[in-house]
Amino acid sequence: QVQLVESGGGLVQAGGSLRLSCVASGSTLDRLAMSWFRQGVGKARELVGSMTSVGDTSIYLEAVKGRFTMSRDTAKNTVYLEMNNLRPEDTAVYQCYARDTWSVQNFWGQGTQVTVSS
Repeated sequence: QVQLVESGGGLVQAGGSLRLSCVASGSTLDRLAMSWFRQGVGKARELVGSMTSVGDTSIYLEAVKGRFTMSRDTAKNTVYLEMNNLRPEDTAVYQCYARDTWSVQNFWGQGTQVTVSS
């Protein structure tokens, strides 16, 4: 069973930066495809970006391209979402998601709140 624990959220002013972390336990990143999702109040859940089990990344959400990047540290079994030049519309709960590429099971973290003030 894979467990995901996010951290790094908080309150930041517009233009600021945050780095979210997602620590995976119960498996290793070389068999997990990882993604970051976000959901604002009253909004649908959005896929922000994904990382394959070999570390290739893609940022899918047009609104964050050029500002958000994904990375990982395999020694720490941790995936990061670096968020720069934050805007009030980035306010949301950010969740880490993992798909085990061997068992094809899906796992979610509990989420971390990001609030950007104007």
